[in-house]
Amino acid sequence: MTRKVAVVGAALSDCGRLDDTTPYALHAQAARRALADAGLDRGLIDGFASAGLGTLAPVEVADYLGLRPTWVDSTSVGGSTWEVMAAHATDAIAAGHANVVLLAYGSTARADVRAGRRGGTLSFGSRGPSQFEVPYGHTLIAKYAMAARRHMIEFGTTVEQLASVAVQARANASLNPEAMFRTPITEADVLDGELIADPFTKLHCCVRSDGGAAVLLAAEEYVRDCRSAPVWVLGSGEHVSHASMSEWADFTVSPAAVSGRIAFERAGVEPADIDFAEIYDAFTYMTLVTLEDLGFCAKGEGGAFVEKGRLLVEGGELPVNTDGGGLSAQHPGMRGLFLLVEAVRQLRGEAGARQVRSRDGDLPRLGVASGTGGWFCSSGTVVLGR
Repeated sequence: MTRKVAVVGAALSDCGRLDDTTPYALHAQAARRALADAGLDRGLIDGFASAGLGTLAPVEVADYLGLRPTWVDSTSVGGSTWEVMAAHATDAIAAGHANVVLLAYGSTARADVRAGRRGGTLSFGSRGPSQFEVPYGHTLIAKYAMAARRHMIEFGTTVEQLASVAVQARANASLNPEAMFRTPITEADVLDGELIADPFTKLHCCVRSDGGAAVLLAAEEYVRDCRSAPVWVLGSGEHVSHASMSEWADFTVSPAAVSGRIAFERAGVEPADIDFAEIYDAFTYMTLVTLEDLGFCAKGEGGAFVEKGRLLVEGGELPVNTDGGGLSAQHPGMRGLFLLVEAVRQLRGEAGARQVRSRDGDLPRLGVASGTGGWFCSSGTVVLGR
């Protein structure tokens, strides 16, 4: 049994600064909005995927939402979780193991820090491979910064080029009324900021927010009953690379080099066919190196590619992170599901002032969402089309 699969519902919960809510409530709010967006009866949902909350995720969240799914997924691979889950859900629906699958996420990462419920630096523990790095104080940010420095040494990438990624993300966010930070910034603003981990200053790093997102996928026979236009899942790929930095063969190559190639091959398209890209951007370097690894430019040419405004919604050759991304819009933790929501909105023509147009002036036909997890440990890439 092989069925086409479409995203039929996509929505965000309230996002930004939310001091008086819970992650469960944000899951529910996003899920209700996605279901309303689709116009389907909740009784049709027979699959559920979630990660990052509860002792028995997704059991606890499904119970909170009043769902009793017969297909579940709790794959947890950091920021790429949701692209990987979307791939798994698509395969399950195509094979007839589920009909309608809900992906949901919610987090109060910002509010938890403010309330003292957790520290500002998330620890991944000190067992397993991590035990060989933790004693040296090698933080998550430091790992990304070290990888960025390696790219700079290998290819001559400059800190100004990295800063331009943050500037363009903020320019896109300025068009998004839901973005947490919308005031334009300059490269000087980025470069003159507080140093966090060389070469990253504060504006090279993602914002910390609260928020949630949800996506509803359904088999093709349900599309005719939906309120919104379908966005088809054309191809996907996933890849895990390494558990510790010492096992990462090349700091200048991310696992998107594999997941992207697989996704494009399965979709039957080339990078040149893509109208826009939603890329996980916890740090500016992630955007740059993922663009290389997805094939939008050659290895080592990411710096030159990003510095000429190519990522902008307004006038950019390849609009990237059209909502402002994790650098400016919102970043409540594992942000991969937000990439899928924004890609769906763009393909439907629902993005308002930040709406991307294809080369002929029409709505975009193809988009890609590529999430990265851990410290470039995992990647999931999904090609979507209308």
